[in-house]
Amino acid sequence: MATLTEQFMQALQTTEQTCDPAPLVALFAADSRLNNLTTRTWEGQDGAREFWETYLGNFEIIRSTFFHSADSGQTGIMEWEARGQLRGGHDLSYRGVSVIEYVGEQVQAFRTYYDSAAFIRPESAS
Repeated sequence: MATLTEQFMQALQTTEQTCDPAPLVALFAADSRLNNLTTRTWEGQDGAREFWETYLGNFEIIRSTFFHSADSGQTGIMEWEARGQLRGGHDLSYRGVSVIEYVGEQVQAFRTYYDSAAFIRPESAS
């Protein structure tokens, strides 16, 4: 049986391919909390849906590859690299780490840390 961390990684890749956050949202508990490098916190399944829709909305295309993961039975850690194109066609590649905390088969907390410099477009020389 796949760990919740493995299920999460597969759901993220499915979400990226289909642009439908439903596979990921289904993993989140009603009282879950999601955080990224911003100061905002998203809560519950509605918050998870908004978080993942916003994520997908940044890109023309995005694909994550996981190169290391660990699962303790309550916490999952995933190291990844994402490659794709931002809206407007700017290519990007960036790495990060995501952490899930869960009880049973539901994510209670999701935190992600990544190289936000990848999202800054270099200014064109005049």
